[in-house]
Amino acid sequence: MKIAVLGAGAWGTALAVSLAGRHEVGLWARSAAQVAEMDSSRCNSRYLPEVMLPSSIRFESSLAALLGPAEMALAVVPSSGLRALLRDVDALAPGVPVVWACKGFEEGSRKLPHQVAGDVLNPGTPRGVLSGPSFAREVALGLPTALTLASLDESFASQAALALHSHHLRVYASQDIMGVELGGAVKNVLAIAAGISDGMGFGHNARAALITRGLAEITRLGLVLGGRQETFMGLAGMGDLILTCTGDLSRNRQVGLQLAQGKTLADILGSLGHVAEGVNTAREVQHLAQQHGVEMPIAEAVYQVLYQGLAPRTAVESLLNRVPSAEFRH
Repeated sequence: MKIAVLGAGAWGTALAVSLAGRHEVGLWARSAAQVAEMDSSRCNSRYLPEVMLPSSIRFESSLAALLGPAEMALAVVPSSGLRALLRDVDALAPGVPVVWACKGFEEGSRKLPHQVAGDVLNPGTPRGVLSGPSFAREVALGLPTALTLASLDESFASQAALALHSHHLRVYASQDIMGVELGGAVKNVLAIAAGISDGMGFGHNARAALITRGLAEITRLGLVLGGRQETFMGLAGMGDLILTCTGDLSRNRQVGLQLAQGKTLADILGSLGHVAEGVNTAREVQHLAQQHGVEMPIAEAVYQVLYQGLAPRTAVESLLNRVPSAEFRH
């Protein structure tokens, strides 16, 4: 299959590397200079410097040139850039199946990626989301990873999952696109909380409590919005949450760790060099929780730290000292 991977950040590059063994893969970057550098060095020195890029990958800065022969487009850009990219894809290659691999809400509209796609793509265009517990570096190195591909079209979900599946990248199909996308978005906010807790030295017990209660928050909001309970217990829910809250390759966890050290948010984001989706997502989740009357104390505490000046230590201590209640509510 001819697959156009649109976005040459760490995740887009990793997917291109992973798929190159089974498919004819092209990788698009907006910057012609980045394309020339990757083509000559066979390395993405900015985003994935430790991985050599297979000689079979074609690099392009022309979206039209790459999409022309494509049989599937993988949109791997931050959620803030998805609308513009999908608009271009729809104009240049109408009807080509699209799978996006970004996590988070569109700032301002509070729309998840599938809702943005609904605004932009032709209604007949096959589409879906690829999500789950995955660090780009490990995928690029061929380490075992399991993901979920969700689409409202059951047939497309199965076909696309099979196309992307390999011996080291196991892809499961789902029809719960709302649950998969919500899990992938909100876990980034909770990873900031886990990073703060670890940075404060509160220990493994506190981290486990934050992860478990954070999963309860994701599930409460997800069910209200139409997601399925089993999705939040699976790869795109619990799996992604555990990875992002515990793995030091997590950018959102790094935000929390550095907040605990007293660094300002502006300095942290300036030093990361990559997008930390949880920062913007915290604001959108706060609004959604209030709009739907969903109690999300951990996500709310992160929002207060990021946007209202609440001290990180105070935020975690207040969460751990909340008045006890029943663990499960009926």
